[in-house]
Amino acid sequence: MPRTIWSGAISFGLVTVPINVVSATENHSIQFHQYHLEDMGRVRYKKICELEGREVHQSEIGKGYELTKEHVIPITDADLSNLPLPTARAIEIEAFVPLESIDPIRIGEGYYLQPKEQVAAKPYKLLVQALGRSSKVAVAKYAWSGRERLGLLRVKDDVLVLHSMRWPDEIRDPTELLPPPVELSDGEIDSALALMDTMTVDQLKGEEYTDRYTDAIAEIIEAKREDREPPAVPEPEKPAQIVDLMAALNESVQKAKAGRGEPTSDADVHELPKPTKKTAAKKQPAKKAPAKKTGARHPRSA
Repeated sequence: MPRTIWSGAISFGLVTVPINVVSATENHSIQFHQYHLEDMGRVRYKKICELEGREVHQSEIGKGYELTKEHVIPITDADLSNLPLPTARAIEIEAFVPLESIDPIRIGEGYYLQPKEQVAAKPYKLLVQALGRSSKVAVAKYAWSGRERLGLLRVKDDVLVLHSMRWPDEIRDPTELLPPPVELSDGEIDSALALMDTMTVDQLKGEEYTDRYTDAIAEIIEAKREDREPPAVPEPEKPAQIVDLMAALNESVQKAKAGRGEPTSDADVHELPKPTKKTAAKKQPAKKAPAKKTGARHPRSA
């Protein structure tokens, strides 16, 4: 069972739902420590007081705001717990919006919200079913870790999920990253759509959606533990230089189909038609027949 990282309540109008917040995700990455290479002794960081020059214990450390080098305002956990904000102790629902109206770039880490007590079961279920029937998500405000935050509440498998969100002014304007204007043909767009069709899946499941980097690290650790050579590194494919975009799209479609065991056929790709001899002959301008030379000359008109 994941540990509770915050306790409070969801405020929905006059309805209050006591909840515990737990992380909705797990980190399965392999963690490394720092070691002294000469003797493989563990390297650790010490917290040193700059004035006394000695290591201090965690119980001696607090927060502070530096007005000047000589003047620091101490801030205690009690100060932060008693902020004059309604969101300091509750997740305040501000509005309900369609999920598609929120740019995914603003959505961050996810947390499960667990009803804290038996008395919370009914209002918790009420909010779950109301969100489910409305097909909307709730936008809320809450205060964690020394700042007020914006959040998104949604339902996953009858459990409320809170996603942290970026404030509008935290999103950078991407217009300066736009490429220079280019022209695309209908055939190129149709070929890109054909490639998308061959790569479409119903769910993100399977071996291709596993963390191969962590697996590779585990293989190296196991090889070193057994005092043997690590697995050979496969040669990466050199990225082909795109000379003909249409040809690259067509080849990508065929490779994607072959990888999925589907029959490959050029007929599925909307390729621009190549000119045939007949059509090429039509495009050639007709040659004028040379004038026949005769001995007699036509008299000029007067």
